Parts: sequence; C-alpha cells; structure tokens
Amino acid sequence: MTFRFTTRCLTLALVAGAAAPLAAQDTLQPPDGVRIGIEYRPGVRPAIVILPGRGLDSARAILTRDLDYSDRFEVIALAPGDSAALAANTGGRTVNYALFRTLGAEYALEVVADGPGATLRLHDIAGGVVRREQRYTFPAPFDVGFRMAVHRAGDEVVRWITGTPGYAASQLLFVADRKLYRVDSDGGGFAQVSAPGEEVLSPAWSPDGRRFAYTRFGAGTGSIVVQTMASGQKAIAPGTSVALNITPAFSPDGRLLAFARSGEDGTDVYVADVAQNCCVQRLTVGRYADNLSPTFAPDGRRIAFVSTRAGTPQIYVMAADGTDQELFAPFDFGATGPSNAPEWSPDGASVVFHRDVSRAPQVFVLDVAARRVRQLTSAGRNEDPTWAPDGRHIAFVSDRSGRRQLWVIDSVTGRIRQLTFLGQARLPAWSRRFTDPG
Repeated sequence: MTFRFTTRCLTLALVAGAAAPLAAQDTLQPPDGVRIGIEYRPGVRPAIVILPGRGLDSARAILTRDLDYSDRFEVIALAPGDSAALAANTGGRTVNYALFRTLGAEYALEVVADGPGATLRLHDIAGGVVRREQRYTFPAPFDVGFRMAVHRAGDEVVRWITGTPGYAASQLLFVADRKLYRVDSDGGGFAQVSAPGEEVLSPAWSPDGRRFAYTRFGAGTGSIVVQTMASGQKAIAPGTSVALNITPAFSPDGRLLAFARSGEDGTDVYVADVAQNCCVQRLTVGRYADNLSPTFAPDGRRIAFVSTRAGTPQIYVMAADGTDQELFAPFDFGATGPSNAPEWSPDGASVVFHRDVSRAPQVFVLDVAARRVRQLTSAGRNEDPTWAPDGRHIAFVSDRSGRRQLWVIDSVTGRIRQLTFLGQARLPAWSRRFTDPG
C-alpha cells in the first residue's frame, strides 16, 4: 500500500484498514462435519510506518514486504516522493511523533544510508523515543547476497517489537517439471538449483540450511543426492544407489537422513548416517503396505510418517529407532480420505499434512499433545504443506489460481498470499532461518 503524506489521506487509510478484515482468506463453507480452524480478530496488530529517505529504496521495499508478510503488523508504507512533504510536516525533524500518534501508528522504522549498508532505527511513537538502533552491512543491491542481508535485518525488526524474529531470511525449494528451484520467502530470488537435464523429486533442507537432499532419477533408479548449497558438491546418500528412494528428511542434528525405499513387497522407511556415510537401518516392515514421508520431531526422538497398513494412507508415528508405531492423526472413516505429506513444526507442538475432504486435498494441522486436527484450507485443491521457520506460516501447493502454484497461509489469521507464478509447482520444502551469511 502507498499513501500520499497528508493527514487526511493517512487518517482515511487507517480507518478503512482497521474496519476491513484481511483479504484473501479461505471463506468458503467447509463440508458438513468439518470445521475450519482459523479465527481472527481484526484491529489487534500494531501499526508501523516505513519512513521514506534518500537512497536504499530497494531495501525499504524488501523491509516493507517482510513486515507485511510477517502478519504481525498493519504496515503503512510512504512513497519515496513524500520525503519533502514529510520534512515540511515535521519541521525538519525525522519523525513527527504527535502526528503519527493521532493516526494510530505505534512504530516508525527509519532506514538511513550508512556506508556499505544502513542504520535501522525503530521509533516508539507513543513514547516519542528511538527504541532500538542497529547498523547493518549490506552488499551492493546487484549482489546475490543483498536480498538475504536485508531479510535478516527485517527479521530483527520483528524481534525488536514482538520478542521473536520473523521468517523472511529463509528460502523454499520446490519442484516444477521435475526441475528443482529455489525462491525467497517473499517470492524474490527465484533460481533453478538442479543441473540441466537432471530430473528430481522430494527436496528437503538440512537443519542449518547449508545442504539439501533430493531424489535424482536415472537408469531405472532413484538415488538420494545430498548437495552442499555453497559449493554445489554432491554425494549419494548411503543405501540409496539401488531401487527407488524418495521423501528424504534430515534429523534435527543433520547427522541422519530418513527416507523411503520402494521394493516388490512395498515401501519402507529407512534411516542412514550421512555424517559418516554408513549405517543404513530399516525402521518399518511393509508386508505389501507402503510406509513413506518420514519427518523428525525437533527433539529427534520420534518420526511421523505415512502408512497404508490400515487401507488408505494415514499419519502414523514411531520412535526414532522404529519401535512403538501407532496411528498419530485421528480420522473419520467415510468422512475424510487419505492423509499424506506430514511435516513436524519447528516447536514440536504440531504436525501439518494434507487430507482429502470431498475428494479434494486440504491442509490440516495436528495438535500433537491433544491429538486433535483442524482444517486450514477449503478453496480448491491444497496439498504438500511445509512450515516456515516461525512455526506460524505454512507454504503449500494450490490450484486456486487455475494452476498449481505455491501459496503461503498464516495459520493464526488465515491470510493467504501467492508465492510463485510460473510453471506447475509441487513438493515445497521450507528452510530454517538463515542467521548468518555463511
């Protein structure tokens, strides 16, 4: 949003924004017996103003999106051309606290060019003071690291206000036309990651974001490749050079890799030590059932996975050594269908997955402690969910725009935004937060 800097225009914009609910939510009524688990009370988010200034317009644009997409603020973005009007209205001061106070703004973010970077100042409008100030070094805007450096600064601004950082300094891997792509959390920085001619499936990030794994097809097999992000160095995961191996997932410490291997008697979950390149262990015994899509709990003690042992695919859980296997996500036989693609949340409290409702997949979240599920989506076909680092936002594949693209939903407010606009996307995997340039 862009407003001309006048008291009248800003007042009208703030009043309209406070009265209107968030746009692009799932508003269709769910099928009988299924409750959409999102409640939102408007007007509870603090308003923040991004102040104009000289230079660094691209950084301000990224910061504005990061704060908006965090879904923790009402963002008021002022156009760069309003700098003169801003100075006139403030008598030369940086921020007219009294003016913004009457408009309902609680914070103002000032971005000041400072050598090879910027100084960010967070103004407390109510208190009339600078609450936080930090200098950041940014690469040149054309540098490949510029966007991520600004994202890290944006995450810190979120932390200054809320106590927890944002998720902007993260990326998603996804597959389109059997090619592997990478995209930033705001939809920028789009790039192909897989080599030309390489056919891939099932991407997964390591916990530190320095490596990723995926299935590579070739010569009648599907091997799992572990690739280093910075150097591009690749290695075949132990135990995956034969048969079809899919749905890899790293353990929280990055030492182990769980995956599913398909054979004549079914598909089973295995785990291998990729740190020492050894020690493949089988965790399930299919007996003509399929077990796949493992996902580790953040403490590494349990693995959720998909199994067809009871008929249709459903979400099960087991200890990390394969013992104590049991049904994890309850389901209503006849009311809902197969469940697939589980992923444990960063805080361990939830597991997201998709489940068929009226023959269309929808995104659900399992409360691990209570063993209760709630439905997050209802419009179109929605599948393959993956958690953002904040444990609040979820990316998923949806055809609601006419073709399969990546979308992001805020599980608290229900606000939805489209992330990708090219090709036919599938199988997204969200990284953890990149906290340093390395």
